[in-house]
Amino acid sequence: MTTQDTKNAGKIGAKKITRREIIRTGAVAGAAAAAGGLAGAGSAAAQTPGLTWDREADVVVIGTGASGFPAALVAREAGHSVIMVETQPHVGGHACVSGGHLPLGGGTSLQRAAGIDDTPDKVFADLTDWSVVQSNGFPDYRYNDREVIRAFADHSAPTFEFLMSHGVKFTKTAPDGEAGSSYGNSGPRQMHIAIMDYPLVKNGRPLPPGEGATYASGNGLIQPLYASAREQGVEILLEHRMTAIHRETPRSGAVTGIEVTHNGATMNIKARKAVFVGTGGSTGNVNFRRMFDPRLTEEYCGLAGMPYSDQDASGELASMAIGASLWGFYNQTGEFGSALDRGEHIGCQYGYGNLKWEPGAVVFDKARATGLFVNDWQNVILVNMLGQRFYDETAERFTANRYNQIKDYTPYNWRNAKDITYNPPNFINAAMAGIGDGHNGGGPIWAIFDQDAVEREGWDPTPPNVDIAEGFFYQADTIADLARAIRIKYQRVTMPPENLEATVARYNSFVDAGLDADFDKPRPLYKIERGPFYCAWGTPVLHDTRTGLRINGKCQVVDMNGEIIPGLYCGGESAGGLSLHGLARATCQGFIAGTNAAQEPTRA
Repeated sequence: MTTQDTKNAGKIGAKKITRREIIRTGAVAGAAAAAGGLAGAGSAAAQTPGLTWDREADVVVIGTGASGFPAALVAREAGHSVIMVETQPHVGGHACVSGGHLPLGGGTSLQRAAGIDDTPDKVFADLTDWSVVQSNGFPDYRYNDREVIRAFADHSAPTFEFLMSHGVKFTKTAPDGEAGSSYGNSGPRQMHIAIMDYPLVKNGRPLPPGEGATYASGNGLIQPLYASAREQGVEILLEHRMTAIHRETPRSGAVTGIEVTHNGATMNIKARKAVFVGTGGSTGNVNFRRMFDPRLTEEYCGLAGMPYSDQDASGELASMAIGASLWGFYNQTGEFGSALDRGEHIGCQYGYGNLKWEPGAVVFDKARATGLFVNDWQNVILVNMLGQRFYDETAERFTANRYNQIKDYTPYNWRNAKDITYNPPNFINAAMAGIGDGHNGGGPIWAIFDQDAVEREGWDPTPPNVDIAEGFFYQADTIADLARAIRIKYQRVTMPPENLEATVARYNSFVDAGLDADFDKPRPLYKIERGPFYCAWGTPVLHDTRTGLRINGKCQVVDMNGEIIPGLYCGGESAGGLSLHGLARATCQGFIAGTNAAQEPTRA
């Protein structure tokens, strides 16, 4: 939101915002629709001594993503004033750049129309089934919080209908079992949100006419909700970073509002009923994420969704400062799904496979490069900081449960786990093992290849396809010079040229022999022998957050004593207790939180 947007809040709020206007302004547009009952600076008395309120509303929502918008809309439609604050200069958070997959089930209208028999009880059974285990022995659902899952199961179908009623469209008329993970085995629930004629965040452009109805993207979720929020008078303050949550006393009483900073100034916003935390998770905060996994040091800097939005743990930290508890740590460290994954775009900082930044994106100046998408991992070898291979480059990722993964599935049956074939996909663990120098982090992983690989893949290894300026890509005439060229802050030791030469020579001998004697890569196909030679960043990528604040079934935040913090709600990736990946938990928990926040008593 610009300063002018804020000044014109009343004018914007008095005018119906059309879909055409939303399309024209795109994901970067700010808005401030007038919300009833806003107070001027210092006009409301604060309960904390010395604190004055600059603005106020019934419900204050932190974050404009997949949980924030449903929470705001439900509260606003119940007749209450709402202010949303957003750190970024654009709305949407991680949801905006997601693949747009939405597994909400339990008997939605589209499930019924397709003849799919699904109920809230089936959703609950699926997402609490201890017997569903992946090939490495890690269970998808065993450590989910039963109260949180019961609420998700009961509200999934109503949330789906709510989204449809607010203009969200889908690429298909019937659910399937494609994409996503850990959303249940017993029935198809996955829907794919159509981008329609909204712009693609990755390049700022809409698809050609007619193609948007068949292309899935999270921006197809955010933009209709954003339009609805503007039309209904939700005030949206962009570039307002939440820095604290106020409570009647530091560790007791009801939540009273929040502190935000904007252009160097501090402002306090009073919440007469409730505050909702929808800040999107914690994987972008190095010290916070290392509570769950000490290996996740600074070099894991290519988070999915960044640099459009960060998962900075701000909501969790502010809530913990007033007594909130964290919850469900196992779901963050459990080795299933894509919470930690191989980067598929190499030679750039942000290598998440489902998001390729392109020139034209509003954040391309920060992303800097698109990266080179690896179609065939036979075309590269991957080495650690010492220039040594560590695993089969074609190895599989962590798996996760989805519809029909287990044939002849019977809920809670011990045979579901007994019948799996144990085959741990340990590429990620090998990549994070480090070099034996006493450090926790695994360090940078580099993809090494030659000119023949460039031609086989059809790559153009020049900017803006690769990030040379910031040290995520190198080129040299010899293998030894390639090792000497590596200069990036995350490379804590110099790569010995002789190591990389020996690694390449040994790998080339495997190609001659047709056998990888070190890591059993299926028949190594291509030598690395024709210059120039290339070195591209291929370090694993952090994807989603699966742990966070402790909440109950109403999405109320709970403290370290197991007591509800009055007036504080949370949902989506900032909440713990639910292993489900992606948009479904965020939208559903936003819907639940908004419903209950609207019923809070109005506090003076």
